[in-house]
Parts: sequence; C-alpha cells; structure tokens
Amino acid sequence: MKRILVAITVLSLFAGCASLSTQAVSIDNSKDKGYISVNTSEETDISPDVAEISFAVKTSDLKSLQKATTLNKELSDKVYTELKSMINSASGDYIKTSDFNASPIYSYINSKKTFEKYEVSNRIIVHTKSTDKIGKMIDNAITAGATNVDSLSFSISNYDAQCDELITKASKKAYNRANMLAKVMNTSVIGVSSLNTSCSANNVNQPRLYMAKNMLSAVADSTSESASGMSVSNGFIKINANVSASFFVK
Repeated sequence: MKRILVAITVLSLFAGCASLSTQAVSIDNSKDKGYISVNTSEETDISPDVAEISFAVKTSDLKSLQKATTLNKELSDKVYTELKSMINSASGDYIKTSDFNASPIYSYINSKKTFEKYEVSNRIIVHTKSTDKIGKMIDNAITAGATNVDSLSFSISNYDAQCDELITKASKKAYNRANMLAKVMNTSVIGVSSLNTSCSANNVNQPRLYMAKNMLSAVADSTSESASGMSVSNGFIKINANVSASFFVK
C-alpha cells in the first residue's frame, strides 16, 4: 500500500512540473513578439454635387407690424414658389422655411430709446443637386423679393463611400509598408495589434459668389437687358483619410 501511495505522489509532482514548464514557455513566446507602427494617408479632390442656399426676406413698416408681416408673407410666397419650380424633388431636392421673426426696432441716442419701425424677417433654405442652376436661382429669388443671400455651401452626396474607399487604400498601404519594414529588419508580420482610422473633408477651394461684370450696369439701370446674372463657382472639396496601425512581428 505504501508503494502505491509513493508512486501517485511522484506522478503528481511530475504533472505539476509539466504545468509550470508550459506556462513559462507561453510567457517566453509573448516576449519574442515585436511591433511595427506605421501611419499612412490617402486624399482626393472632388467637385461637390450638393448645394444649400439660405435666402432672407426682410420687410418693415413704420406704423404697423401687421402690414410688415403681410408684406413679408406675400414676398416669401413668391420666392418660395419661384424656387420650387427650379428644383427636382425626385433627386432629393427640397425647400424649407425657418427663423421667422417679427419685432419692433429701436435706436438709442444719448441713452434715449427711440422707436424706428416694425421689422419682419423670414428665411428660405434650398437644398439642391442642381448646382448648375444656383446662379439663376439667386437671380430669380432676388427678383421675386428676397433681400439677402445669407449663405451658400457645398457638400458631397456620397461622402461616406468616398471615405471608405480612401480608408481601404490607406490600410493596404499601411500593411504593405509594415511588411517592407519587417523584411528590412529580418522579421515578418504575424498579425494586427491596433488599427485607427479617420476621414475628413476640407473646402480647399471655397465656394465663390460674385456678380458678373455686366451685372453692375443692371444694378445701375434696372431696364438693362444685357445682364447675364449671378455667376457662381462651386470649387472642389478635398477628402483626406488617415490610418494609424500597429502590427505584430516575429
């Protein structure tokens, strides 16, 4: 009986040693791994295919807020109707109104508050893919009663798809560069440790809004028939993708 007990004890000790030995080998293997970190980027310039224009319609009256409001509604309806006829809702174009405001206007002279007039303002926003019609839209809106073009901005409808394509290219470039560096260092890539990506757009060539030369004569003489109207250049947008990656090497 004693011999049997001794044999079991010895086998248990061997099993414990084997377990410890395996753990030690695992730790040593992890120490054999190294890292290569690389940063890559891809970029492209794209002509924007979406525009958003903000028009303001402002009216005033010296005596009646109601008159100023009624006049504003009449002009806003004309501007809205004119612009509505120029967009293509089937392609995602739309028009909306926002920021309606009606209030008395005061001036202050020597700390004395003096009433000047009642003023009403309304904003009409156009979102359109018909970027070739922007100049005409501005002309027609002003003719219909718009008093200001508050803003004009351009964007890209397939921005996410463009980013995905650039990130894919930058990731492949990162992997190829890591393999090249590993080869130089007499090692090889065995896996990915971390991968971080980002994508952004910048208006490298800002949209430009300006009067055509012969528009000046039209401003001076409203009867001029030679005016070609507003000229708009939408420029281009730069999209940049960045990839920061770390690879296991051994």
